[in-house]
Amino acid sequence: MKRLFVGFLVLFAAIGQGLQAQTSQQVVWIQIEAHPNLRDGLARAQVYARELEDVSGFRLGGGWHGIVLGPYAAQDAEQVLQVYRADGLIPRDSYITFSATLGEQFFPQGQDVLGANTQTPQVIEDQQETPTPSEPQIGDDPVQTPEIANREIDETPAEARRSERRLSAEERRGLQTALQWAGFYSSTIDGAFGRGTRASMSAWQQANGFEPTGILTTLQREVLIGQYNAVLEGLELRRVTDTRTGIEIMIPTGVVAFERYEPPFAHFNATDGSAAKVLLISQEGDANTLAGLYQIMQTLEIVPLEGERRQTRDSFELVGRNASIVSETRVRLAAGEIKGFTLIWPAGDEERRTRLISEMQASFTRLDGVLDAAAGDSSTQQIDLVAGLQIRKPKVSRSGFFVDGGGSVITTSDAVQSCTRITLDEEIDANLQTVDLDRGLAILSPAETLAPPQVAQFSPAPPRLQSDIAVAGYSYEGVLDAPTMTFGTLSDLRGLRGEEDLSRLALNTLPGDAGGPVFDTSGNVLGMLLPRSNGNQQLPKDVSFALAGSAITEAMQSAGLTPGNAEGTSTLPPEDITARAIGMTVLVSCWE
Repeated sequence: MKRLFVGFLVLFAAIGQGLQAQTSQQVVWIQIEAHPNLRDGLARAQVYARELEDVSGFRLGGGWHGIVLGPYAAQDAEQVLQVYRADGLIPRDSYITFSATLGEQFFPQGQDVLGANTQTPQVIEDQQETPTPSEPQIGDDPVQTPEIANREIDETPAEARRSERRLSAEERRGLQTALQWAGFYSSTIDGAFGRGTRASMSAWQQANGFEPTGILTTLQREVLIGQYNAVLEGLELRRVTDTRTGIEIMIPTGVVAFERYEPPFAHFNATDGSAAKVLLISQEGDANTLAGLYQIMQTLEIVPLEGERRQTRDSFELVGRNASIVSETRVRLAAGEIKGFTLIWPAGDEERRTRLISEMQASFTRLDGVLDAAAGDSSTQQIDLVAGLQIRKPKVSRSGFFVDGGGSVITTSDAVQSCTRITLDEEIDANLQTVDLDRGLAILSPAETLAPPQVAQFSPAPPRLQSDIAVAGYSYEGVLDAPTMTFGTLSDLRGLRGEEDLSRLALNTLPGDAGGPVFDTSGNVLGMLLPRSNGNQQLPKDVSFALAGSAITEAMQSAGLTPGNAEGTSTLPPEDITARAIGMTVLVSCWE
């Protein structure tokens, strides 16, 4: 930083006398830089103005050009100096100066900054530590709209300024936040009431029928905060301190209440029958643990597929939306502890949800310790639950099979109707390439290139009637990790009405088997199993139908795929057919 040394000594002496002798209305400034030419001074002033309010530039004499903040009242300027120094926003050797040291203004142009009223900066107060209770505790005072007893009683600007000086740092930031929420303030939430904050206060006063003085009276502050908190009415937003998770946070206790611990979560479930839910997340771990939690949470029903996802090495955020809920999760790793929270809220209540997330994030405090991994009741474990939370399930799951070396899959068209997402084996995204509703067939292509262990080889000729056949499929729609083999016989090479592209099978199947490959005794594919009819006609349980291999190969060729034609026709043992089927068959899932 460049400054005249003599000027510094004179100003230092003036500060020592001025701050004690001048009245509370003494106009002072904070000088942050000085440059020996106008070009550099103007350039630096413009840089600071992009980050701070109240930036001005004045000639200082001797060819120097100073950059200052202000004007402020003398007894408060020191507080702004401390805040901006601590935050690294201004140089450490910035200091307080007086109007008498300032010459011609060169920035900002067109404004008489020297003639402006003084600004009241943030008053810094020490934050008191909240005693740590031994059990989860709920604070006594919910956030609520203040009651205004008499709107006729108000303050003069001088009285308003005096009452404003008694505000805490948190209260000052809260007023800026409320002005920002109301659409009148767009700068930094720092509690320093400079020109930008005063202008936003004036605009809010005018919009709400008050005299636009730029200084909020006690009544006006109550009205502003009342407007800001009105959206939270009925939620009873209170500070909850949970020493078992090592988390302190504001929670809407009017709609959720603590229910149980199931590591790494503390569950706060709805008390009003709504979809509202809060999770506190707490566990030991490192970056790998955090990445695993990020992946696991995306499989849960409470995190719908649609929404933003952000992940870094030490944090992640998940947003999920569907027609019923909006879910938002924020988690961070620090000092070997993974902590965060999830808010699940009914869809369509975005304003309250946004405010809740803001309040929860602002209040989130990390205490000592994490949730014991042995906490909770392990007797309620289920295969489709993770820490008491339902794993997201697809709308429908059926079977399919690989038909080329790139991973293209044939499946039933019933498996891909009205899906927002289609997956193979619940992990690999797939795109819908072709749908043939007349044949009941769909062709899928994987979003990433695959190398299937087995690819369908289609029978060169139809097998003999009453010969053995086998169907591979996910009979239980993904409950089992591998396909199930069902054995039967070939009853006819036509449908009941003589359809030549159908084969009638004698075997018992389940809905999940539909779309699976049908094998002959050589392990070649003779067709694809079709879903059982859902119409009024009830067929015997052991009657099923398959789309003929010739119809499948014709559809593949129309889609630009080359079907594999089998050469061998020798009979294979059942275990060899099963091994081929396991490598070829995939679970096809349709997600909402």
